[in-house]
Amino acid sequence: MGTPEFAVAPLRKLIENQFKIAAVVTVPDKPAGRGLKLQESPVKQFANEYKIPVLQPVKLNEPEFIESLKQYKASLFIVVAFRKLPEAVWSLPPLGCFNLHASILPQYRGAAPINHAVMNGEKTTGVTTFFINDRIDTGKIIMQREIPVGPDETAGEVHDRLMASGADLVVETAEAIFTGNFTEKDQAVMQEKTGQDGLNESELKKAPKIFRDDCMINWQQSALSIHNFIRGLSPYPGAFGMLATPEGNKEIKVLKSALTNIPSKETPGRIFLFKKQFFVSTTDNLIELLILKPAGKKTMSAEEYIRGNRLELSAFIG
Repeated sequence: MGTPEFAVAPLRKLIENQFKIAAVVTVPDKPAGRGLKLQESPVKQFANEYKIPVLQPVKLNEPEFIESLKQYKASLFIVVAFRKLPEAVWSLPPLGCFNLHASILPQYRGAAPINHAVMNGEKTTGVTTFFINDRIDTGKIIMQREIPVGPDETAGEVHDRLMASGADLVVETAEAIFTGNFTEKDQAVMQEKTGQDGLNESELKKAPKIFRDDCMINWQQSALSIHNFIRGLSPYPGAFGMLATPEGNKEIKVLKSALTNIPSKETPGRIFLFKKQFFVSTTDNLIELLILKPAGKKTMSAEEYIRGNRLELSAFIG
């Protein structure tokens, strides 16, 4: 059960490792693009290539959908980047139903774990498989795998590495479940512990869904905080700044930045141009903007943007 590319990788790995996929469950086709043509999810497109039956329920608690699931008599359900399942679904298979989550649980429960981990400047993250229960991302942990996060890596780059690591972990988890060779870890018990391994509720970092209003850059922060914010939202949905110009305010997404050791002595948000480089003042050091996407235009380098715009009288708001 899954929708995006992140779910295609483990599906492919399962097939490569000789698992029999009884069926795939994904979202209904949705209109997209200028012509509003119906678009199939990446998981459906992949399943069609391999002639795997595809189910696309509008509601997951529909009796017809649940009855269809029963007909396949699957031993195990695997969920990757999908929707919250009702108990009538996740309780069906005899070997259980497990989910792949892109964090080291219980940290970063929620819809956007990769983005939030990078935005917070984490040096490691990872993937977790766990049995689904009636609450989101709280079930018993089966397996986990960590990866390092580079200081300049974007959420998109971390996503791609976690996708590969997660695909391997899904296969490893499925094999362990079929052989019974695994040990569960109860997240509730992990949180109740005290000391070095303890994780109180107040110490848990959340990963809620990200909306447009969450993506505006606050220049009244350190360069490091802003740099992490930018890379944590790159390439999607994209951190943006509002540029105040003599012609009016302009929205610009910043997809890549770089830290500098140049002290920032001006008001945060002030723009500095040096030859073909684009710097902005923060609360401590200047930050360099490298890749930009102005509203309604293509992605471009800072040098390209500087050539086409007068920035001497401009500054970022916020």
